[in-house]
Amino acid sequence: MADQWLFKSETYDNCNCAMNCGCQFNLPSTHGYCLSAFVGNIVEGHFNDTPLAGLNWAALYKWPGEIKDGNGRRQIVIDERGDEAQLIALETIISGEACEPLSNLFSVFASTCSEFCETLFLPIDLEADLERRTARVAIPGVMRSSGRPMINEFNGQPFHIALARPSGSFEFTYAEIGLGTTSVTGDMEMAFEDSWAHFCVHHFNQDGLVRERSRLTAWLGRMSPRSRE
Repeated sequence: MADQWLFKSETYDNCNCAMNCGCQFNLPSTHGYCLSAFVGNIVEGHFNDTPLAGLNWAALYKWPGEIKDGNGRRQIVIDERGDEAQLIALETIISGEACEPLSNLFSVFASTCSEFCETLFLPIDLEADLERRTARVAIPGVMRSSGRPMINEFNGQPFHIALARPSGSFEFTYAEIGLGTTSVTGDMEMAFEDSWAHFCVHHFNQDGLVRERSRLTAWLGRMSPRSRE
């Protein structure tokens, strides 16, 4: 019987693109190459009988050109708090090896990579508030990152913008958009500042992306009738 699993993660992603990230708008990348760092906390999950909830994870990617052109490099970082079965399970999921081909983010990106760095098992310090578009990440010796909302230049207040993907995405159905600054050392050395960031719920199982309304859309129910016009 095939593996049965669930991976539901509240995730912060920062890449080197400007505010029209090509991955989300079917456009070329901003700079002609792609760098990206995903960090998340699993709020609900299991791999067969192995529980995964509460663990953090990271996936770092570098492509010398457009993602579709391949030749990417990937490194996975898994929360050292996990036991051996949890570490193996998370590595299997994030490697894109336990699902229908090309059915989620991990499988698609793995198909575009030709170099896979050693998986690291380290403490992952993650503080993220998806609704407020804020995040702080520290992985000793590997990564530091911070996420923030965009600021309205006219009034100095946080600028709220979101992206809904009811179809056509292998990553999420809804994301809050902000800006991030990331520095990575080691095998995946890279850095980018005040570039595209999104805050989303990654909800995958062995069949691919689970398409359901994200909890992040709760604010829609609080809109006044006039604001819906």
